[in-house]
Amino acid sequence: MQASDLLKIAKTYGDPVYVYDSEKIISQYQRLTNAFKGVKKLQLNYAAKALSNISILRLMNSLGSGLDTVSIQEVELGLLAGFKPESIIFTPNGVSLEEIEKAAALGVRINIDNLSVLEQFGGKHPNVPVCIRINPHVMAGGNSNISVGHIDSKFGISIHQIPHLLRIVELTKMNINGIHMHTGSDILDIDVFLYASEILFETAKNFKNLDFIDFGSGFKVPYKEGDIETNIEELGKKLSSKFNSFCKEYGKELTLAFEPGKFLVSESGFFLAKVNVVKQTTSTVFASIDSGFNHLIRPMLYGSSHKIINISNPKGRERYYSVVGYICETDTFASNRRINEISEGDILAFHNAGAYCFTMASNYNSRFRPPEVLWHKGEAILIRERETFDDLIKNQVDVKDLFSKKETKKEKATV
Repeated sequence: MQASDLLKIAKTYGDPVYVYDSEKIISQYQRLTNAFKGVKKLQLNYAAKALSNISILRLMNSLGSGLDTVSIQEVELGLLAGFKPESIIFTPNGVSLEEIEKAAALGVRINIDNLSVLEQFGGKHPNVPVCIRINPHVMAGGNSNISVGHIDSKFGISIHQIPHLLRIVELTKMNINGIHMHTGSDILDIDVFLYASEILFETAKNFKNLDFIDFGSGFKVPYKEGDIETNIEELGKKLSSKFNSFCKEYGKELTLAFEPGKFLVSESGFFLAKVNVVKQTTSTVFASIDSGFNHLIRPMLYGSSHKIINISNPKGRERYYSVVGYICETDTFASNRRINEISEGDILAFHNAGAYCFTMASNYNSRFRPPEVLWHKGEAILIRERETFDDLIKNQVDVKDLFSKKETKKEKATV
């Protein structure tokens, strides 16, 4: 996409606005499948939580992807988007037994990450195949909030609890068809990933009728110029070799599964926002935009650094700016960042805004969530409308009669 295309989208659909380039999504999907072409059975299950717009889900479905879901609502979105139930895996954390049973009733694959629910589900539904999420106790990920495979994580069944797990399986006679792990996001050291995979292989040997092994995801993408990323091609060669050797030892061709989210959609996304005010203080120049962490919370929540380009003045001289939002709290997107000279009314483009950006947006400060646009084959297609005031109050119940001025005066008189 060109800056001129983004400017035209901002003019047509207003700002702020999210934009996704379908060509980038498709190329990332192909890159990942090519990296693991050395295995006979590969299944990519797109992590819906990264970007759950139904049009994006339909695009993933058209590429042959499966779907990784973490809530019953994501399961239902996937079915609505055309995914077959058997192409959807349900990997929740801390949900009720009832929610898991509801997902199972819809025919999707089940992935359970705690012994309590495993025992309850196995006791009631021993014939329903179940995948087990293992915690390998491997620290990985770019931020503590997204590192989920360490010993103190709430995710997964500890490898030290394998004997207890096997006892539950033996007593319930349940069918274990998959083993899964996810160590964290923004993983750079593939040796850490490979080490965790060896733990998963050892765990898998305890189960005789597996169909697949799911290695999660967490591949890092570059967020700024010169940023490093996961070497997918090297990981593909090394893990494929290990996986093929394991399948030979296991005596069965299993499916190698992943659940990429950020890797597939992050770099496809742009967040466009207009500069409301340029404010000079004694030491800082603030560029305040018509957005805040109500629309893009990653810099504040994870400390993530999104490349910011002034697409209204791409050739202007560079100056240092702190880009901030309009929320009535500190919401700093970038501190003392070199950006082409900014004037009030300019449009700034935040890169890598495809994953965990709109999906984490809120109505904080009673602001409307922005629209979403898909750039597909040189055409801008609206895939979510901008919210309105009617959307904001749609589910609120106005008890105005309870607090009418007449009633208030009457109460005061009584007192």
